[in-house]
Formats: sequence, C-alpha cells, structure tokens
Amino acid sequence: MTVVHLVRHTAVAAHWAGRCYGQSDVGLSRDGRAAARALAPRIAALGARRLYVSPLRRARFLAGLVLREAAGAGLVIEPRLAECHFGGWEGQSWDAIYAACGDAMMGLVTAPETFRPGGLGEATFTLRDRALAWLEEAVRGADGPVVAVCHGGPIAAIRGTLAGAPVMDWPGLVPKVGEIVSLEVLSA
Repeated sequence: MTVVHLVRHTAVAAHWAGRCYGQSDVGLSRDGRAAARALAPRIAALGARRLYVSPLRRARFLAGLVLREAAGAGLVIEPRLAECHFGGWEGQSWDAIYAACGDAMMGLVTAPETFRPGGLGEATFTLRDRALAWLEEAVRGADGPVVAVCHGGPIAAIRGTLAGAPVMDWPGLVPKVGEIVSLEVLSA
C-alpha cells in the first residue's frame, strides 16, 4: 500500500475567476501565492522523496516552494498531471460557454469517452487514462509516500475511478484550491 497525496494548486489570478482555463498557463493571485507559501511546509513534511508536478505554472509555483523546504527531494515535471484541455473553450467565461453550448457541456460527464469540449478538447476518459497511467507508474516506483501538485480534473478522475464512482459524481470530487487529498493505493 502506498500513500498518495494529491495537492490542488492554490487560487489563480482574479481575472480568471469564472473562466475556463484548463491547460491555459495562468498565474496565481496574490492570495494564491501567499497560500502556496503557507502550504509548502505542510507538503514538505509529508516526506516524499520525489515531488511530481504538472507543467502548468500555477502548480509549479507551489512545487518550487516545497522543494526549498524538502531537503533531498527530487522534482519530476509530469505532463500527465496537467488539467483537462478544453479546446475552444479555453479562456472563455463559463457563462459564455453555456450561452453557446447550453446543456451540451454536460457531455463531459454524460459522454466521457467521446465528448470533446470546445470541439478539439480532451475527452474526460482521455484525462482519466493519462492520470491513472501516471498513478500506476508512480506507485510502482515509490519508495515512500507519493506527492503530486496538480489540478482538480486529474485529482477528481483518480478519486472517482479508485472509488468506483460514476463520472457524473466526479465534479463533486474536485478538491478546493490548496487542498491536499490523501489516498491509499495498492501497489501493482
């Protein structure tokens, strides 16, 4: 059994509130940076020898702070931990997306294997598959707890899959910004 700690990045810049930012490389708000500074020692104290992080800067900021606190820990930038790519929705407000698409946006949870948000975005099960591939590899090579700083989408997909929850329930599994989700995962 391996303990896996999944950490959602802290709050993004205020002008992104209410907007779809997925794989857009947005920065953190002043509060988000302060929260990251406060959170870093807690994450470092989890004792992981390797810190996995999404390539997006809102996650990398926190991971960089953790590395300063965690003597001897290594950093692995892991593309499979990036947020969902929302295609043409990226950067738009959720209200504008709803105005243009209506309930079609529910395809993320009602047709997770085929619905591609924004036309060219990533299907929910594509996100799930890459996140689970990372998890399996990380747990298999773990020599202690695993820590990853990433995003709500991959965390919800991992939690939902491990719990056997229907995809319709996954949005409720997205942690708050700055939240640490700890799971026990069987090693392969």
